[in-house]
Amino acid sequence: MIKMQRIARKWSEQMAAIIDGKKISAEIKEEVKQEAALLAEQGRTVTLAVVQVGNDPASSVYVGNKKKACEYVGFQSLSYELPEETSEEELLRLISELNGRKDVNGILVQLPLPEKISEAKVIQAISPDKDVDGFHVQNVGRLSVGAPGFVSCTPAGIIELLKRSGILIEGRECVVVGRSNIVGKPMAALLLAENGTVTVCHSRTKNLAELTRRADILVAALGKPKFITADYVKKGAVVIDVGIHRNAENKLCGDVDFASVEPVASAITPVPGGVGPMTIAMLMVNCLKSAQREEGVR
Repeated sequence: MIKMQRIARKWSEQMAAIIDGKKISAEIKEEVKQEAALLAEQGRTVTLAVVQVGNDPASSVYVGNKKKACEYVGFQSLSYELPEETSEEELLRLISELNGRKDVNGILVQLPLPEKISEAKVIQAISPDKDVDGFHVQNVGRLSVGAPGFVSCTPAGIIELLKRSGILIEGRECVVVGRSNIVGKPMAALLLAENGTVTVCHSRTKNLAELTRRADILVAALGKPKFITADYVKKGAVVIDVGIHRNAENKLCGDVDFASVEPVASAITPVPGGVGPMTIAMLMVNCLKSAQREEGVR
């Protein structure tokens, strides 16, 4: 209630409230840590298997952050760091082995993969019940019909950001810029599930700014640095920036031109410190759910 009052007050003053993804993700990880401790008391350890092929520097950073998160919440992480020359057949064989292990609750294959390996084939090889990234077609299908399943971590994290910041979704105009399978499409489905009125825009959309200026909640996931300026934003809108890029000064920035949009928005996520931390937090949530499901815990 305090958070809702604080944000409502800032809206009335037409100042953008900064949606703190670091703080909210920390809250979620603390909740996961407590639930994991309860499972540990029953002799159950939550285990995530992380597979990386090659030594892409960015991938190595992401994998390292996921391992640290597992350690913090009390999960076990199994690390499989495979050489660049690993064949598709070898990778699929490892996934099959992990699918069959009862002590493994979640399987994550870090993307991107080397060009010779089919990402689609690898994603579909992971058991839907261990697909904690939420990329398998069965989990995507479950989301589309409102059935229980794993949801892609970034859009799931955005919903948590909105809810825990006291931002109402129901009945509001929501515009998602971007239609990727990992963010744009599941984001639209989740906003619909929360009774938002959803428009999805993309690179072929005509008169993009006219559509984005209708949004009460604008989610920018188009992959173009600082593309969304104040001209694209309705006064008082909530702006969620999914993008992450390096600018000419090697500093992180998003798909939103923060400096120009902040004075217009009612609430906005920064880059870094907004959506990014939520992705790993929701990965921990998905791993916990997998373990709880096996234990019959709702």
